[in-house]
Amino acid sequence: MTNVSLDSMRARALSEMDAARRNVRLAFFGACFVEAICLGAFLVTANLHDPLLRLLLFGVGLIYMPLVLGLVALGAYVDRCTLRILARLDEPKE
Repeated sequence: MTNVSLDSMRARALSEMDAARRNVRLAFFGACFVEAICLGAFLVTANLHDPLLRLLLFGVGLIYMPLVLGLVALGAYVDRCTLRILARLDEPKE
């Protein structure tokens, strides 16, 4: 393989990674927006003096918070791994 084909393969892989990252971020922020609207609607319509509705609200928080934090941690881990791979690709060959 020539350097030109390796460079074009690297460039294509990097552009595909950028496109995938944009799509993931768009989906994540879209889901956050929908969840925020649903939570706002729940808070506006709920009678928070009712203990059952308070329990439902706290239960949703207990379920969603670890999931969201886990997804953020997973995203940070994948970004770190991707940066390590990119650093290896950019190293000069001896």
